[in-house]
Order: sequence, then C-alpha cells, then structure tokens
Amino acid sequence: MSETMNLVAPESRRARSSVEPGHRPRPAGSRGRSVGRAILYIVLIVAAAAMLTPFFWMVMSSLKDANSVFSVPVKWLPEVFVWQNYVDIWTRSDIGVWIRNSLILSVAVTALQVITGSFAAYGFSRIRFPGRNALFLLYVGTIAVPWQSYMIPQFILLSNAGLANTLWSIMLLQAFGAFGVFLMKQFYETVPEELSEAARLDGLSEYGIWWRIMMPLSVPAIASLSLLTFVNTWNDYLGPLIYLRDPELWTLQLGLKNFVSSLYDTDYGVLFAGLTISVVPIAIIFLLGQRFFVEGVATSGLKG
Repeated sequence: MSETMNLVAPESRRARSSVEPGHRPRPAGSRGRSVGRAILYIVLIVAAAAMLTPFFWMVMSSLKDANSVFSVPVKWLPEVFVWQNYVDIWTRSDIGVWIRNSLILSVAVTALQVITGSFAAYGFSRIRFPGRNALFLLYVGTIAVPWQSYMIPQFILLSNAGLANTLWSIMLLQAFGAFGVFLMKQFYETVPEELSEAARLDGLSEYGIWWRIMMPLSVPAIASLSLLTFVNTWNDYLGPLIYLRDPELWTLQLGLKNFVSSLYDTDYGVLFAGLTISVVPIAIIFLLGQRFFVEGVATSGLKG
C-alpha cells in the first residue's frame, strides 16, 4: 500500500506543478468579450476623431493667411504659421468688450437658472398641493414650444418696460428654464424623503431644507445644469441680435458675426482666430466639471 502511494504521489505533484501559480484558466467567453471591447474602443476613437476634426480644422485655419483657408485641395496644416492673426483680432476689433459682455450674461443667467430651477424643482418634488403633477407636465411641456413663436410679444413687452438694448433683457428672458426644473426635480427624486421629514421634525422650514440639505446634496445636478446653461448662453446669437443694438453691448457671437464684412473682404484667418478664442472658455469649463456633469446626467434620469 505504501509503495502504491509513493508511485501516485510524484504523478500528482507533477500535475499540480504543471499549473503555474497565479494563473487561472480563462473562461470560454472572455476572448469574445475582449474582441467586443476592442471593437467598441475602435468605434469610439473613430467617432471622437470625427467630432474633433472640425475643431482641428478651425484651429489650423486660425494660423493660416486669408488666401490659404479655403484653398483647394484642402491643406490641413498651414505652410507658415501666421500667429499675427491672434494679434490682429485683438487690435482690429473690440473682442475684449465682447468677451466681457458674454461672461457677464453667461455667469448671471447660469446663476439665476440654478437658483430658480432648483427652488421650483424642490416645490414640485417635495411639497404636495392639488394639481402638482398636471402643473409640472404643463410647465415642462413648454420646452416643445419654439422661442420664435413668442419672441415678438416678449420683445414688445420688454421694450415697453424700457429694458430693450440692455443686458437685463437677456438675463430676464433666460433666468427661468423648464429644462432646469426638470433636471433638478429628477435628481431630487433620488434623495430619500426621510431627510426632509427629519428636518421638518427638527423645526427647519421648507426654505431651510432646500438650502441646507437639498442644495449641498445636488452638486452633480447643479454642475450639469450650470454647464449646459453656460454653453447655451455663451453660444446664443439670436437673443443678442434682437435685443442688443449698441455695439458696446454686443456679445462675442454677435461681434464676430458683425466682424464679417462680406464674403470676399473678410480676413478668415483672423475670424477663425476669434472663433478659436470663443471655444476656449467652454472647453476649460467642460474639462473642469466633466466628472460632475457625467454623474449629474447619470443620476437625473437623462441617460440615453
């Protein structure tokens, strides 16, 4: 019996030693998942390259002379980098004034929409009153109404109030947004209602609950709303075109459009330099708030 065990033991030891420590047999479907992940990465890289190509062409065109921007065949890289275009856009236009006005409007409108949207969303999500759901659906339904259908009555109203040709007109028009209320309400629905009930038992008012509890917890949703609002206000062209007639009040988008004199007289190298400058603040804000933006969209019921 002992001899038989001695013969079997070396065989079993050799079988165990043939399997290297730390290595496990790969599941049958792991190779398929790896291939699928590789294909997904390739598709994402191609999609990202397709979206970044126009921005790359814009930046490269800002470093070309006026005759090389629309040359045929297309030259992706300038033969000579014309850095003078960025100097000319500052000396030949009031781009500093345009950037200042755009920043004032974007920051003010963003702050107002965050405050009004979050406050209204708290009322729709935490306070029960008759017709709450119907009123919320009616209010959110205004997103489907195009602004062009009621911009003339708005203009008449603000003109009679003496607010036309002022930055206040744009601020008041965009201070309230149904999308902001919808976004914040969807996030508030994920917050346990027991927190509000406990705060009420401690004697905290509804305003205090909104400001001290709900607002600190909704940083991701606030970041998402702030980013979307800032971008929309920064890129807005039609609103400033209608309400701002004084060149001292022009925003960046409106100023760059008026910088174009005609199809053949415009220095497009200088114009693309101004467009590149207009993209920089949005890119910086998005890079800084990207993590909060993704988290806010993921937790607000806006996933595709």
